[in-house]
Amino acid sequence: MITARGRFTYKRKVMEFAELIKTPRVDGVVLHRPFMPTVEGTLCLTGHHLILSSRQDNTEELWLLHSNIDSIEKRFVGSLGTIIVKCKDLRVIQLDIPGMEECLNIASSIEALSTLDSVSLMYPFFYRPMFEVIEDGWNSFRPEDAFKDLESMTDEWRLSEVNKDFSVCPSYPPLVAVPKDVDDDTLRKVATFRHGGRFPVLSYYHKKNGMVMMRAGQPLTGTNGRRCKEDEKLINATLRPGKRGYIIDTRTINVAQQAKARGGGFESEANYPQWRRIHKAIERSNVLQESLIKLVEACNDQSHSMDRWLSKLEASSWQTHVKEILTTACLAAQCIDREGASVLVHGTEGTDSTLQVTSLAQIILDPACRTIRGFQGLVEREWLQAGHPFQQRCAQSAYSNSKPRQEAPVFLLFLDCVWQILRQFPCSFEFSESFLVLLFEHAYASQFGTFLGSSTAERTKLSLPEKTVSLWSWVNRPQELERLTNPLYEANSLVIWPSVAPQSLLLWEGVFLRWNRSSKCLDEAYEEMVHIIEYNKELQNKVNSLRRQLAQLETEDPLLQMT
Repeated sequence: MITARGRFTYKRKVMEFAELIKTPRVDGVVLHRPFMPTVEGTLCLTGHHLILSSRQDNTEELWLLHSNIDSIEKRFVGSLGTIIVKCKDLRVIQLDIPGMEECLNIASSIEALSTLDSVSLMYPFFYRPMFEVIEDGWNSFRPEDAFKDLESMTDEWRLSEVNKDFSVCPSYPPLVAVPKDVDDDTLRKVATFRHGGRFPVLSYYHKKNGMVMMRAGQPLTGTNGRRCKEDEKLINATLRPGKRGYIIDTRTINVAQQAKARGGGFESEANYPQWRRIHKAIERSNVLQESLIKLVEACNDQSHSMDRWLSKLEASSWQTHVKEILTTACLAAQCIDREGASVLVHGTEGTDSTLQVTSLAQIILDPACRTIRGFQGLVEREWLQAGHPFQQRCAQSAYSNSKPRQEAPVFLLFLDCVWQILRQFPCSFEFSESFLVLLFEHAYASQFGTFLGSSTAERTKLSLPEKTVSLWSWVNRPQELERLTNPLYEANSLVIWPSVAPQSLLLWEGVFLRWNRSSKCLDEAYEEMVHIIEYNKELQNKVNSLRRQLAQLETEDPLLQMT
């Protein structure tokens, strides 16, 4: 029920939008889109959408969220204005607008509406679903439900409410899994010794051998070599008698050493003698953002020069980042599955490269994470509830003209790595590439509230579960699940080990080249493949039916059994 105060707030927000829209409608606008016919029609601006509709037959309307717009460019030839709209999903569209004043007004409004700072003004707060919500996605992946699965395998862990008011660690959820023998007072002390209060928590339990993977923020050892015995007790509580563990630091030793000067640091061998520390080289967010910009620029290069293309692709270093992240995830999985050792993963904050590694290691180790629902649960646990700052990281994409602040394609790189594994093991994933592309799009711009905010605390403060619809509510409808399902899927209970050789890692064309070249032939081939698979299933069913009939006849006629 909407209260009088709620109606007043809503009207005030609508008024704010109206003030930003100088020209709400222009006729005779021509739209140019990749691989689609040119359309002439009426351009309308609303508080959240740029809409172009046409009276031409069989033309698809354009409905573009302002939040999906990364940047715009204006050009003029006489009185005709052109606006180039560059989107966060990497699409580029062109609008030819008659009249210079109208063009300037439209451009000004788009720039204002696509850069709103207030989260509560974003579309998910206004969106009302046109579909029946069968399952409330906000309640689909609660920590207490995940813990019940853990309890069925081991009694060595407990669910702590130490962070129920988000005061111990602002970026953690209210409930976290910790060793049973470690009390809440100890957790509070450890939180003061870890970056952002991110004390070590359970990320994954390996059912096969009982080994675990934990994640945390860096220890705040500083230049004086500060020590915390409670921290040592906590992570040692995860070790089996006589066993050693591995600490995987996602930073190079040089970067980790430099962190000491800023109060950070790493675990010393003297204080953590049962743990072996391994340093890897996953780049920080500002480097990754620059890499994405260079990659997209290379993909949009129309020069048709092979040397130029290969040179630009290499200069972006994108594939190098993919390789480094996958290599580190394979290392974590190897320590757990083959070495029979527990693992602690951290970088600096523990909200970026740490989550890439822990989530990819689970894709490798746990077949449940390769199902559609299991992957949703993984994104919830290891990204949304684990405090990845989506609001900052996905504020801009590859086309933004403003100076990057905290933007970085951390989640996109994770999805790229998943796609690399999916491509190498095409029958081991229940979901198709379409699901990964969908998650990329919704992380940057969405009608759903799932990726708004940067932590459970922020989402709770914004009342997202009450005021917005979850993406999972949309995805888990039967017709959508059917669209996202991989037709080649056959459940594989084994650990899968992807190749990280440079020759094995390809450019993710489904994201980076989908607006640059037509996918018509690939789409037709995919449809043919689905048709063949369905026909094969029909034939298999007929064979099984005939076998049953033959078995029935044999039981009824003893003479048949003798032949």
